[in-house]
Amino acid sequence: MASIFQTVGAVTSLSSNASFDTKKFHLSSRKSLSERKASFLVVRSDAAKMNTGLNKIGGRADQLVTNAVATKPDTSAASTASKPGHELLLFEALREGLEEEMERDPHVCIMGEDVGHYGGSYKVSKGLAPKYGDLRVLDTPIAENAFTGMGIGAAMTGLRPVIEGMNMGFLLLAFNQISNNCGMLHYTSGGQFKIPVVIRGPGGVGRQLGAEHSQRLESYFQSIPGIQMVACSTPYNAKGLMKAAIRSDNPVILFEHVLLYNLKETIPDEEYVLNLEEAEMVRPGEHVTILTYSRMRYHVMQAAKTLVNKGFDPEVIDIRSLKPFDLHTIGNSIKKTHRVIIVEECMRTGGIGASLTAAINENFQDYLDAPIVCLSSQDVPTPYAGTLEEWTVVQPPQIVAAVEQLCR
Repeated sequence: MASIFQTVGAVTSLSSNASFDTKKFHLSSRKSLSERKASFLVVRSDAAKMNTGLNKIGGRADQLVTNAVATKPDTSAASTASKPGHELLLFEALREGLEEEMERDPHVCIMGEDVGHYGGSYKVSKGLAPKYGDLRVLDTPIAENAFTGMGIGAAMTGLRPVIEGMNMGFLLLAFNQISNNCGMLHYTSGGQFKIPVVIRGPGGVGRQLGAEHSQRLESYFQSIPGIQMVACSTPYNAKGLMKAAIRSDNPVILFEHVLLYNLKETIPDEEYVLNLEEAEMVRPGEHVTILTYSRMRYHVMQAAKTLVNKGFDPEVIDIRSLKPFDLHTIGNSIKKTHRVIIVEECMRTGGIGASLTAAINENFQDYLDAPIVCLSSQDVPTPYAGTLEEWTVVQPPQIVAAVEQLCR
């Protein structure tokens, strides 16, 4: 198989330090989704529902940042408001970014279960197999450890594989390849090999997908040295992060949320690439900094509308880069508001929020006027029952109550 890929390349030249009881903010209170065919409600990135079934700022640095701090570039992500663009769903934005990179660089290839003529379980690779052929869009057996290892090996030979996990939970079967090979080979080979591989796929709590298909694996992979992690939340940043991840010489895990694929937004017609280490300022504010990512961005923004009506002015930051954290953006916000709430869908114990809490305490403790509050999912397997499933995940009223308690 390695010779096949060589031929392709040639031919195609926390816990929070505050004791904060989230249970007091719990809420009382659809057909389950298929792995291979899903129907979602389309939601615009401003959270308005619809009835339907730049500046280039560079890619990643050549060298992987080894600590939790990422420096902010001089330029910020370009606003799309005044630029001509086209409207795409999030999964279509991912596909557009993937297709542009395959067109630009013949070393880019895709592999995974049903990524070929079926187009992927969420249609991210739809139409690419007929255009680029079965060797660059490779359907694999149901063997995550095998095709992940094969992709890492292909990256060592000079290709740029994009490995799709049909569901992020399935990639636990490839944890050895991701940890011991993907993250460490550049180091253990003395720099002889680069591993320019992207590992991507859907995860998070969906709509009654059950415990095994509702995994949030960010914290599992966060501890692996040598790997960067990003989480997309809008069509705009999904495309920009996909392109940046493919162009990077370091291994990148791109987390996509299963409930955001049909989110719609207008993105620029011109090419753009986002910075893999930069957070996004979603809403400037003065009273409290709310740090979040992925689907929880929309829960936070829903809560922000209520908070504004109650006289609060929250600052909302989508951290996007889960490893390393953009402590430049985060720190500047904390120096202004002096209060922090972290909202995540990851588990409370050992989650992204726990690592972020530690990083903030280490770097900005003198600027805090109150202990950090972390709102996370409950440390339980995600129930299948819809009402119970909702109870395990942070909801907007909990965020409102937390801000009220922290700012009083």
